[in-house]
Amino acid sequence: MRNAAKRSDDIEPDQPVADSLALRRLQVLVFALTWLSYASYYLTRKNLSVVKSRLHETMQISTMALGAIETLYLASYALGQFASGALGDRIGARKLLALGMIGSAAATFAFGASSTVLPFALAFVVNGVMQSTGWSGNVKAMQPFFSSQHRGRIMGLWTTNYQAGGLCATAVATFLLTHYGWRAAFFGPALWVVAVGLLVALFLVQRPEDRGLPPIEPAPVKVTSHQPDAAPTLLTLLRLPALWTLGLAYFGLKLIRYSLLFWLPFYLKQFLHYSEAQAGYLSLPFEIGGIVGSIVIGWLSDRYFRHSRLKITVPTILLLGVSLISYQRLGGSGLWVNAALLSCVGFLLFGPDSLLSGTMSQDIGGRAATGRVAGIINGMGSVGAVFSSLIVAKVSETYGWSALFYGFCAVTVLTAALLLVSALLIERPRASPVR
Repeated sequence: MRNAAKRSDDIEPDQPVADSLALRRLQVLVFALTWLSYASYYLTRKNLSVVKSRLHETMQISTMALGAIETLYLASYALGQFASGALGDRIGARKLLALGMIGSAAATFAFGASSTVLPFALAFVVNGVMQSTGWSGNVKAMQPFFSSQHRGRIMGLWTTNYQAGGLCATAVATFLLTHYGWRAAFFGPALWVVAVGLLVALFLVQRPEDRGLPPIEPAPVKVTSHQPDAAPTLLTLLRLPALWTLGLAYFGLKLIRYSLLFWLPFYLKQFLHYSEAQAGYLSLPFEIGGIVGSIVIGWLSDRYFRHSRLKITVPTILLLGVSLISYQRLGGSGLWVNAALLSCVGFLLFGPDSLLSGTMSQDIGGRAATGRVAGIINGMGSVGAVFSSLIVAKVSETYGWSALFYGFCAVTVLTAALLLVSALLIERPRASPVR
């Protein structure tokens, strides 16, 4: 047992066995709680995409109104990212997540209790602000417990939370919609998210030192050598070119991802003419492929690209463009062909997405600024998501769905170019760690 403890990559060789076991228990606890937390956020996020067709048909909510509601949600989510990242660095991940989860549940319950467009929109705006606490808060909570040596594979496994969360949220919302009505698809998930928020508030440990253990490693913040030896402010970080190129690249990825997350069931039912239940369940292979992609890309980044993780994302995203065109052209060939192609799209989209928004935020931000860096990258990316619903609604109605998918392909080319520039900026000799 002593030799096994000494082989650990996350502890000093001379640490006692008791500390090694205590650290492992904390790592399991934090991993499990934060994974469950962010997966659960999707239960109060994905339900609108599933019930959208029902609201359109039974409550006469127009396509443009539905797009406007989601755009307002995404705008509040994007703006909230910047504030939530800074707030999490100030008050700690535990308080931020508990507040966000309970607030999101309350807003979701209010949506389910409403019947007209204005209350729908107000509830989802509040939900967007509350949802913005989830990513930066959970990424910050994970950072102190795992070393950079294994961060790619750990975060690759951990970021399956939003694929699994999206998958489960879609399945739960579809089941509740088809068996109990659209309001149940909001009430049930809200209760679950409150329960998980209370678990986080009671049991999440924020760093090893809180249990008398030494830090895993002094994770630096990669900024210019002119930065003073202090935790960088949000404005200081916003002056770094690499964060802007990363944020712009994530803009493209989230525009595509949220377009598919929010509109795929609608596309499957209205354009490919699947039943309501089939359209809900057939969107699941997208998240299943994403789970595999996150794990595989994270492992490859540790194994072959640890000092230049972004380089693996460039060819992957170019292949994503090919897969999107293939799906548009062949997705109507049958259920199994559709599912297989959606799995490929999910694999090639979620793998780079999780690496960029999770692992890179921790590598760049370190312990002092992971929340801020995650908030900046995810916040800038979420601006892309803001436009996704209106773009999908406008382009699909005006030019058709084929034009939309060709537009997505063009976005992947620009995103790959931005990530290549980001890799070069991060590797510049003048960049140095500030502790």
